[in-house]
Amino acid sequence: MDYLGEGEDEISIDSLLATMHKRALIIEDDQDIANLIQVNLRDIDCEAEIVGNGIDGLYQAIHEPYDIIILDIMLPSMDGMEVCQRIRQERIDTPIIMLTSKAEEIDKVLGLNLGADDYMTKPFSVRELVARVKARIRRYKFEQGPEEVAADRLQQGGLTLDILKHKVLLNGEVVELTAKEFDLLKLFMQEVGRTFTREELLSKVWGYSYGGYEHTVNSHINRLRLKIEQDPANPTYILTVWGVGYKFNDGLI
Repeated sequence: MDYLGEGEDEISIDSLLATMHKRALIIEDDQDIANLIQVNLRDIDCEAEIVGNGIDGLYQAIHEPYDIIILDIMLPSMDGMEVCQRIRQERIDTPIIMLTSKAEEIDKVLGLNLGADDYMTKPFSVRELVARVKARIRRYKFEQGPEEVAADRLQQGGLTLDILKHKVLLNGEVVELTAKEFDLLKLFMQEVGRTFTREELLSKVWGYSYGGYEHTVNSHINRLRLKIEQDPANPTYILTVWGVGYKFNDGLI
């Protein structure tokens, strides 16, 4: 997904989602079921993390950004109803699909009243679950709006940068960056393909008072490459434009 600036609001949610790397949280203590869901979500470019108990699931839901949460009810340490309620109390609006063997109408009503967006009972169709996941993510992003989705979260290849959460993910794994490294990467990802001179980078990231310290840029670029590039000697994301400066690769598929 490319960064969308003002005036580009005609780009649809569907086109954004088609190129967006999505993340799911599966809170489920049945490892076989969790693995089955995880494998099938990969078909829609959705990487899923699995947590086997309620307390750890709640922690993950609060501290990590996800596009969808699939939540069992009968969980060790904290049941799914309480997990759902506490996620909403934290004002986290990520869609939640409850997946449980509890098929009584009262359980469905309670789950939906506590903030779940959907409810499926076991045994279930994996194809139907994946279809519901896609629909919930699409509606969630539509409610956010294309500009908000694009502006808050930049994605190129396997690299995702969440501006609001100040977080970077590489193929779904958190990458720890310093503040300057984050600012550098954000600048590059906001203007993919644009070549920045070292002086421009110093001005935009460090401020004018750092003029004359172009080697500072080189050292930060090298450290950033060590963290995000598979082969820092042959970078994929941040490219050197010889005699000029650096740019973010605009040829990623």
